[in-house]
Parts: sequence; C-alpha cells; structure tokens
Amino acid sequence: MNDILSEWIAKAEGDFATAQRELRARRDPNYDAVCFHSQQCAEKYLKAFLTVQKIDPPRIHNLIELLKLCAKRDGTFEMIRPALESLNVYAVVARYPRAFATKAEARDAANAMKQVREFTRGKISRK
Repeated sequence: MNDILSEWIAKAEGDFATAQRELRARRDPNYDAVCFHSQQCAEKYLKAFLTVQKIDPPRIHNLIELLKLCAKRDGTFEMIRPALESLNVYAVVARYPRAFATKAEARDAANAMKQVREFTRGKISRK
C-alpha cells in the first residue's frame, strides 16, 4: 500500500472513530459532529479508491461528484449512491447555525457511513 493511500485510510478511520465515539456519548453528544464525520469518512474512502485507480482526487466535498468518478472505474459504486446522497448534505450544512442534527439523523448518517466504508474497503483491498 502506498503512502498516500495509507494516509487517506488513516484519515477516514479517524473520522469513523470520531463519529462512532460521539454517537455513543452519554453526556452531551454532538450529533452534528456524528453527521459531519460520517460524511468525511465516506469522502476520504472514495478518495482512497480514486488513489488506487491512479486518479488524483479533486479537492471537493461533493460525494456525488466523487461517486461519478469512482463509477467510471467501477460501475458497482452506484450501489452506494443512496448512502452517499444521504451523507452529502453534511459536508457543509451541519457546520452552520439553524441546522442541528437529531439523534435519529446521526444514527442514519453513521449507518450510511458504515455502508460506504465496508463497500469501499472491499474495493481497495482487492487491489
């Protein structure tokens, strides 16, 4: 595994751990953080896949645009489109006032993150 791929995975796993930890917090959980880090985990795994494909990932946060790039190399990425669509909004919206995530939204985001993570890790490990 090359260095940049290892770094994308390490960053994604950091977001995964943070989202999981915050979702389990009993005292003052930050559901916005769960949603944000769930989106970030998915984004970084998509960028890791692009790296495996020898594509320099663009500096964007739009999961659907990243999905399109991944799907050009592997059409099965379309299977995770619904998960990516549900996470896409959290790249920006969750960081600003008047948008507070609920516990249910945080759970949904974490579940979508897990789906994207599992799918993408499977694609990366086959390379």
